[in-house]
Amino acid sequence: MLENLAEYGYWGLLLASFLAATILPFSSEVVFSALIAAGLDMWTLIIYATIGNAAGGSTCYYLGRLGKVEWLERWFKIKPESIDKAVGRLQGKGALMGFFGFLPAVGDLVLVALGFMRANTTMVMISMTIGKLLRYILIGYGTGEIIKWF
Repeated sequence: MLENLAEYGYWGLLLASFLAATILPFSSEVVFSALIAAGLDMWTLIIYATIGNAAGGSTCYYLGRLGKVEWLERWFKIKPESIDKAVGRLQGKGALMGFFGFLPAVGDLVLVALGFMRANTTMVMISMTIGKLLRYILIGYGTGEIIKWF
């Protein structure tokens, strides 16, 4: 399936990046690297990959927002004071944890947790997008350097 998405160029990468940032087990790096190797413009690929990945990360955040804090109290026996304290931290600078949304597997959980705790949406989206952008820049330059060896 991955090779089929690469056939669609930038739009295939956008879809692959979106799917990779959701809770689905998918990797956009293969499509991204294949398109760099095929000679497509790296900065355009970075932009498409970042947009797709940020949109997918946003779905994780908003999926978390569907949750209810009362569920934590009832099902996990977490005290309301502990929940209030965690929510307070995430409303402020904790929203910057969205930066780590680029991490494989753990990043999705971070974004879902930030949504669940109602972290500042604007801060989460900005920090998440910056993290994802930097990730694709590093992957792009790394792939470019590896291709030069051949």
